[in-house]
Amino acid sequence: MTSESGLSYEIGHATYFANSKYPRKNVELGANTHMKTDNSGFTPITVIVANESQVTAKFLDTTIANYLSGDDVFSTGFLSSIYITSPRSKVTINRTALEYMNQTGVSQLYLDSTAFKDIPDHAISVHSKVYQGLAPGPYTALISAKTVSFLDTYRLYGDTYRNFITGIYPSNDGTGSFVTLPSMNPRVWAPMIPVPSRIYSWNDSRPLAGRRVAVKDIFDMKGLQTSGGSQAWIQITPISNSTAPAIKRLIDLGAVLVGKYKLAQFGSGANPWDWTDEQYPFNPRGDGYLTCSGSSSGGGCSVAAYDWLDNAIGTDTGSSMRRPAAVSGTFGNRPSQGMMTLDRAIPVSWGQDTVGVFGRDPKEWGKFVKAWCIPDLYQNSSITGLPPLSVPDTLAFPRRILYPDEYFPMKNPSAQTIFQSALTRMADLFNMSTHHFNFSNTVKSASIFSDTKANWARLANDTVSLNVWPQYVAVTRPLLSTWAERDDGRFPPVDGQLRAQWTQMDSSFNSQKAYDRALSSRAKAVEWFERHILYQTNKSCSESLIVCDENTGGIPSFREHDPSIGPNATLLSKYPEGATIPCYEICPLFGCADVTIPIGQVPYLSPISMVVEQWPVSFNLIVRRGCDFVLLNMVEKMAEAGIIKSVKTGRTAF
Repeated sequence: MTSESGLSYEIGHATYFANSKYPRKNVELGANTHMKTDNSGFTPITVIVANESQVTAKFLDTTIANYLSGDDVFSTGFLSSIYITSPRSKVTINRTALEYMNQTGVSQLYLDSTAFKDIPDHAISVHSKVYQGLAPGPYTALISAKTVSFLDTYRLYGDTYRNFITGIYPSNDGTGSFVTLPSMNPRVWAPMIPVPSRIYSWNDSRPLAGRRVAVKDIFDMKGLQTSGGSQAWIQITPISNSTAPAIKRLIDLGAVLVGKYKLAQFGSGANPWDWTDEQYPFNPRGDGYLTCSGSSSGGGCSVAAYDWLDNAIGTDTGSSMRRPAAVSGTFGNRPSQGMMTLDRAIPVSWGQDTVGVFGRDPKEWGKFVKAWCIPDLYQNSSITGLPPLSVPDTLAFPRRILYPDEYFPMKNPSAQTIFQSALTRMADLFNMSTHHFNFSNTVKSASIFSDTKANWARLANDTVSLNVWPQYVAVTRPLLSTWAERDDGRFPPVDGQLRAQWTQMDSSFNSQKAYDRALSSRAKAVEWFERHILYQTNKSCSESLIVCDENTGGIPSFREHDPSIGPNATLLSKYPEGATIPCYEICPLFGCADVTIPIGQVPYLSPISMVVEQWPVSFNLIVRRGCDFVLLNMVEKMAEAGIIKSVKTGRTAF
């Protein structure tokens, strides 16, 4: 099937898409071409770069075997035509290679005339002066009488868990823009996601080369519509004319962006049953009807679901990265406040939004974060209200574990056992001592603001101001006014939680003055926190770390309301009695770094599947602002020691 932008076809049971509008490379056929006219048109083709003086059967067999074992896009269907090029000159192709290709079923052999000194009679000479312009791997070739056009080719995967809004791919038009893939699988009501060959990146030395990444649909990407999870927002905003710097950084590092995923509308914390504009994403774990949490819902659940996806980028204001990671059994982080720019991203709070990464492998996840987050992209202090950020990459590990007693033990004793085992092994590995304390009482009894003697309630109320005013300025006010103007004074259709919030907005929280006061109060709170709770010493970036359960205490929570009620399940909004705040609110208040780490799973009797399923268990480690890389180095050491490990995709994480 062809369209204005590309060609779709099948090889075996796999579907492919080729970008025919903007080919990757066009090459001229040589004068000694013996191609028959009926061989013109589109054909799958394999590109091989031979850094050899002689191409042999052994070389070809090894190369193709590596392609088949190391890539999920390449298949033997791409071997009907082969194009061989080389950075060398005067390369030869011997008899064994020609016999091998004949036995393999290669019908057309194309050789780069700038590399090969002799072109066999039955091969097709191709003039290609810049071999570097074409990475090895599977392509679709558009062949005419005089040229061959190599088209970027993608395998199309169905988003069977319905976590994506759309699949995307680079336009190749030279402007850095992206294109949506207008394709879906009607059998499962799901968009198709275009995934490029991993072989393309094998010779790319960039740190994120070939990493397949999904992006939360609050980030602008040139050529794409940013939805924020809202149909109304789509209708009043234009296609993005540039890409958010945080996302541009990923592209520069070699990451391949394959789709935009679903989120709770405008980054809210809406319950699954309160979603209206979108169908809530599906969590692959357990019975398939577990929560994905929010707001980066589609990110954690897609990384838990698909082997063909490596990472997802999301944001965390209150808990929007860490809790989706917890309930999907993946790794996720809320970095130190100010560690990544949020320019050209729809805000919840200018002063509290952060950007994180979901992943399955602890080491690769840590490397991703380190490569991505550089000082050039840190936020300015005028945005965070906090001192300039410094992020050392050292082994100055914490020496103490702060154990907040009001959050423990977990409701499920089996989950508590898994937690305690991981905690004990971590303490032994790093020679850390454990200190019990009551975090809520410590904060409530402290004079955080010495000038006003403001109490804990004041700090919590200021947090509301931090989250209300920025979104009112950037989203609510323009959407309300534009919609009313274009639709006879009507209120825009938004999800019910936002409708209630916007129509009952308290003006005491909703002003620039209130926001500035809140930012100042938060800065004083952070200063107190870093002086009394998580402080730096000559030996440690963060002398202590706080350990928490930001999941559900080891009992399941569902995408439906009723199954989430009862002694053996929970609503996500609940947290332990005696705790002033849920522990996932610590770092939004105090600017610190927080990571979610999957450590096991516990059985539960599912009211959905009516059989015993598995629920992910995780713990969270919290360190002082700026100690992110130290914490990631701890994660790497724990992975090496076998305390934590990579998670699988599908029903169970382990």
